[in-house]
Amino acid sequence: MLKEHIKKAYNESAEGKRKGDKKIEVEKIKEYILSAENIIIPNWDKKKLESINKVLKKFGLPQAKGLKIHTNAADLTRMPTITKALMAVDTTDSDLVIARGRLGIPGSGSMLVIMDCKGRILSAAISPPHIIHGKSLEEAVEEELKTALKRLGL
Repeated sequence: MLKEHIKKAYNESAEGKRKGDKKIEVEKIKEYILSAENIIIPNWDKKKLESINKVLKKFGLPQAKGLKIHTNAADLTRMPTITKALMAVDTTDSDLVIARGRLGIPGSGSMLVIMDCKGRILSAAISPPHIIHGKSLEEAVEEELKTALKRLGL
């Protein structure tokens, strides 16, 4: 179970014995993601939802549902995407949250984060600002999600 491995890693860190990620930890994160049944995306943008669902389908994951929640306030924080994800964690019974938005301050680029039901970050990917990469929203979102999933060996 993922929770047991997280606790073990915390104890190793507290004791100064942690030597980096272990294969079993990555496997448990993959298991958690692959077992998710209720995936939520906190936004109103149909293009983002469609792009994310396109990638989820390719990876054999269930389709995500959009959460119509006002996330504009998240853009006023230092970590907008993480704040959006936490808003979804706090207001739903999702197994998995996938949020995409601004990385930090305006001009910093974008981030896609995958979070579990307790608000723990399982994976993420970042992109440079749109004016630098020039990709469409759909292309950027799909690339970020693929990167976040591939980082775990999916």
